[in-house]
Amino acid sequence: MRRLIFHPCGNYNESYEQELTIFETDFGRAFLWIGLFFVFIVFPLLLKVIFPDSNPYLFYILNMTGIAAIAVLGLNLLMGFTGQISLGHAAFFGVGAYSAAILATRVHFPFWISVPCAGVITALVGMIFGIPSGRLKHLYLTIATLAGQFIIEYVLIHWESLTQGTMGIILPTATIFGIKLSSDASFYIVIYLCLTIMTWMAVNIVRTRYGRAFIAIRDNDRAAEGMGIPLFGYKLLSFAISSFYAGIAGGLWAYYMISITPEPFNLFLSIEYIAMVIIGGLGNVAGSIYGAAFITLLVEALRWITEIMMNIGTLEGVAITIAPLREFFFGLAIVLFILFEPKGLAEVWRIVRSSFRLWPFSY
Repeated sequence: MRRLIFHPCGNYNESYEQELTIFETDFGRAFLWIGLFFVFIVFPLLLKVIFPDSNPYLFYILNMTGIAAIAVLGLNLLMGFTGQISLGHAAFFGVGAYSAAILATRVHFPFWISVPCAGVITALVGMIFGIPSGRLKHLYLTIATLAGQFIIEYVLIHWESLTQGTMGIILPTATIFGIKLSSDASFYIVIYLCLTIMTWMAVNIVRTRYGRAFIAIRDNDRAAEGMGIPLFGYKLLSFAISSFYAGIAGGLWAYYMISITPEPFNLFLSIEYIAMVIIGGLGNVAGSIYGAAFITLLVEALRWITEIMMNIGTLEGVAITIAPLREFFFGLAIVLFILFEPKGLAEVWRIVRSSFRLWPFSY
């Protein structure tokens, strides 16, 4: 008589280490290395060969996407994983930009030191404005962070002895080990290397006890406090981490743009970051990158369509009407995603990936 052997189907984890692994299979790990190879080697070469005339412009779009993705990663850790809504993320982005600029021009720190220091300074500022999170939540916390946005904007404009006010600051050319980052392509490598490191950090933060505490506070703060999680300390830590990400992104942006002024760090930029988080996927690390790419491409598409219409005489009036409607399209995109796909682009990608994995049984 033959002995039947039972082979279980599915994932049967026997320890927390197995549950917290980033990749379930070796294929996922190999796919990561293949993706990094395409991002850092294949993709830049293809842009230079296929689009030699519009090469700087395409690299500019990619660089702005990468910088936005770093900032949105931090905001997603705050909003998506801890459940703390912030309308002041653009202000922290500006603090990072000005911190890097001041360290570079007055203290003469090199690029590879001033950008991390800008992240640390911004984290300290974020902890100060995160203090109200110990007593406030939901709408009241949102109003408190909005006040922080206006306060930081006021400081950046009126503290002229430090920030030069509306005159702005001109940064020196960024250099790493004697190599000048004078082109968009060279900045592309640095920005996406930083994005890779910051994504790796975010994924591992979520896997630690700190990340699990963030999620517990988001799901039910009273239950989390009943389990012994100190709410104020973890909320403050979440604000610090989120601000650190914004500071790193702001420092990279400052060096990339060379000249900075207080105008870009306004409330609308904070709303744009929130749109990236919602559209990409709340509580999903990869969703931050998807949302940043979607919104950045949407902005460029609207600008491109407006320019085309301006060159057509009969559509010039329509172009003038469309140009100021960027906020409308952002709001429309947010509403559509909330109605039809609340989990964002990350969930869309998960469904597509699962369909390929289960094919032909996925239909």
